[in-house]
Amino acid sequence: MKTSALLPFFLWMLLTVSSATAAKTNVVYIMADELGYYETSYMGSKTIQTPRIDQLARQGIQFTQGLAGSAVCAPTRCCFLTGKHSGHTSVRVNGGGTPLRAKEVTIGTILKKEGYATGGFGKWGCGGRGSTGVPEKHGFDTFVGYYDQVHAHSYYPKYIIENSKELLLKGNEGGSTGTNYSHYVIVNRAKQFIRENKDKPFFCYLPITPPHGIFDIPDNDPAWKLYKDKPWSEPARRYAAMVSMVDRQVGEIVDLLKELKLDKNTIIFFSGDNGGNDYFTDKDHPRGLHGANVHPTTGVEFRGKKGNLYEGGLRIPALAYWPGKIKPGQVSDHLWYFPDVMPTIAELTGATPPGDIDGLSFVPELLGADAVGRKQPRHKYLYWEIGSQTAVRMNQYKLYRGAPNRPWELYDLATDVSETRNLADARTEILEQMKQLAAEAHQPAVEGTFTDTVNHEKDRQAKWGSTRPAGRPGRANQLDMKGVIAQKNYKLVRVSSESRGNQRLGRHAFDGKPTTHWHTSFAPKPDKHPHELVIDLGKEYTISGLHYLARQDGGWNGALKDCDIYVSKQADTFGDPVAKAVFHKSRRTQHVKFTKTSGRYLRLIITSEVNGGPWASISELGIVGK
Repeated sequence: MKTSALLPFFLWMLLTVSSATAAKTNVVYIMADELGYYETSYMGSKTIQTPRIDQLARQGIQFTQGLAGSAVCAPTRCCFLTGKHSGHTSVRVNGGGTPLRAKEVTIGTILKKEGYATGGFGKWGCGGRGSTGVPEKHGFDTFVGYYDQVHAHSYYPKYIIENSKELLLKGNEGGSTGTNYSHYVIVNRAKQFIRENKDKPFFCYLPITPPHGIFDIPDNDPAWKLYKDKPWSEPARRYAAMVSMVDRQVGEIVDLLKELKLDKNTIIFFSGDNGGNDYFTDKDHPRGLHGANVHPTTGVEFRGKKGNLYEGGLRIPALAYWPGKIKPGQVSDHLWYFPDVMPTIAELTGATPPGDIDGLSFVPELLGADAVGRKQPRHKYLYWEIGSQTAVRMNQYKLYRGAPNRPWELYDLATDVSETRNLADARTEILEQMKQLAAEAHQPAVEGTFTDTVNHEKDRQAKWGSTRPAGRPGRANQLDMKGVIAQKNYKLVRVSSESRGNQRLGRHAFDGKPTTHWHTSFAPKPDKHPHELVIDLGKEYTISGLHYLARQDGGWNGALKDCDIYVSKQADTFGDPVAKAVFHKSRRTQHVKFTKTSGRYLRLIITSEVNGGPWASISELGIVGK
């Protein structure tokens, strides 16, 4: 009798819990790697067709001032995931494996606490295997794709990663060789995730790799047929086809949500990850055939591109779609950037973001101030840093500095979106105010760590797999040996750091083999600048220069930028530097000349690298002397 009386109560409780769960908003965020601001047809592209994305833009809200968290892959993803700007994040360099810190909170973390299924599909970029930054340690139930950026360059690797384990792709050899297109696998797994979690709230994060990397798409993909006969280079045609392929797959996800009757309860975001690149340039298209940063009608350009903090490195295509909740046909000039995504998703889902984030929710802009019950807040300022570059946005003003030893530049984007008129001398009060904001925004980076780099390094090599061209090492540039003292006489006296686990030893800096290189240690945490290398030439010479060759394996980690050069007759005593060298991103020999100095020992003190990372690396050194 008592059991019968309690049945209605239990049924009511079950229905109440079920209803509450069903009411939670699902979130799909699709982030296309390196897709340029003007490379979709809803933004006016005259070369690339994106009808399904265009449809979302018409039926939702598109943003003219959605900005990336950084100008390159890993740092921008860290800003996106953590709600912090790049003066506070743990991942600020683009080496490929720099990890989030242990227990660092991400969007996945806060949603998982609310009972969400959390899945990621694509390129992670915030910690390689064996590190504190892998996605399954940061709130994601599953992540399928690539943990490392270099691995992600290939669409035909022998394997991709699922929760730190290798997911084999039969028929693939690496590079462009194979039969199992990885991106198809990744998108199919994302759709499978949605189906499997249709009865519970979910967060489906798709930081997909196209159109970045090797420009590959199967010849039987419907998108290739749209471009295969265009009078462009094959890479330019492949690139366009990859964007249209992504467009089709965006449509497939929208259709799946409708099929599952989840469309009215799911918000979809679509954006790029950082500014576009000037690919496929020629005399008629100096900023690239597809004009990632050039307005297709007016010709007005964003200065710069991916990799720098001018507008071309930060502007991304961005839109949101939620039928019945987001008023269709809106074009918003609300200024937001990736740190704002975490608090926005938190507000939409009822999750609680950490108290130390920099982002502001833009839900009032999405749904309307009346629907939300409050006005849209605005940032006091936005902040970016990458390598030696710094940028601040305050209202319409943009502050930029290319390096600490360079002058600040100030632009009024309301009248000069191309950043051509430097107002630093004319608006000194604003300049000083924004310089102060830049100073207060920066905190030293505290990165995560590796316990083991073996699998991470394996993943980086998997880009090419067995297809690494036999001539790839052979294609490596040779050191210019003109006037160089024979390297066979050199001996390593001391090196401040070397990566012994990967056999990237100090002696490899002068072993005569450009396919090997010295690299400073990066595990369990990277040794930081300054780095020292001291070489014994075997006897005293009159030394007048140095030849330097950066690593030849396709990476730039550790490639030297600022370096002081010393010469001495004693290994332990050096005076003032004979030269202060500044090197650049180049695979060819770079030369340094200085006043003739007698000595037997050469000492390098390396204080920075080309990407702003903490490392140092050298493929070959040659000392010029007699």
